[in-house]
Amino acid sequence: MKNLKYYLAAIFAFAIWGTFSLVLRPLHAYPSLDILFYRVFSCAVIMSLVTVLFRRSKLKNNLQYFKSLDKKNKQKILGLNILSSILLTGNWFSFIYVMNHVSVRATSVAYLVCPIITTILAFFILREKLTRLQWLSVFLSGVGCVLLSYSNLLDMLYSSIIGSTYACYLITQSANSKFDKFLILNFHMILAALILLPFFPSHSGPIPTELKFYMYVGIIAIMYTIVPLLLNLYAMSGIASSKVGMILNINPIIAFILAGAVYHEALGGLQIVAYSIIFLAVIVFNAKEIFRLKKESVV
Repeated sequence: MKNLKYYLAAIFAFAIWGTFSLVLRPLHAYPSLDILFYRVFSCAVIMSLVTVLFRRSKLKNNLQYFKSLDKKNKQKILGLNILSSILLTGNWFSFIYVMNHVSVRATSVAYLVCPIITTILAFFILREKLTRLQWLSVFLSGVGCVLLSYSNLLDMLYSSIIGSTYACYLITQSANSKFDKFLILNFHMILAALILLPFFPSHSGPIPTELKFYMYVGIIAIMYTIVPLLLNLYAMSGIASSKVGMILNINPIIAFILAGAVYHEALGGLQIVAYSIIFLAVIVFNAKEIFRLKKESVV
């Protein structure tokens, strides 16, 4: 039961992201880059204000810890966090573009590919051990993704780009276990804003005048960026990256349901079978924890 809070954090984070289309699709008339610019800038400003006003002591303690590290570890942490910001920025742009200009379903497939990549990277890079049952789960997820890509190879290409950038982002966060999660995310947002800032004057459209745009961007910044990312980072502080990666499948399953129920994207029998296989894979991967929690609740 001690890990339940970490599992719940991951579940809530990915469930929130699963409904992202509800606030992103209303902005489909705006260029993807504009949505990205305002999303990142808003997050950087909001989180920096919170840090300055309420988290100065945490910032001071984290800076002291960073200064106490040797030169090699400082360079490693800085390098990984710069890479994290680049990966996060790339993931957001590709997600927004595919969501608004390709299909909702292509983005849902992306986060089915992501857990497979995350699990494999966690095995080879972080040396996380996997049972035979968990490898079976990875195989089942792979089968599901192959079935989904069978009818549309281009969608699968887009999905792989989105999924791989976020999988790599998750893996890089293992270096940040000693730092405050809010401050780490704030650092990523500031770096992402600095990365995008030089492109803003030449690549942004006219300044939006509709209140609707700023309302949705505000919701995206707080409820679909800051909150779920913090929950995600918190979950990774208590359970393995591979487990967080597999729980991520909740996101695309919800997105898949919305794609058919809300946006009326055609649903084929093959796709339903593929998603069912992937959902089974999530249960199989976490079977040990699921049955342990059930047993403990009975006791």
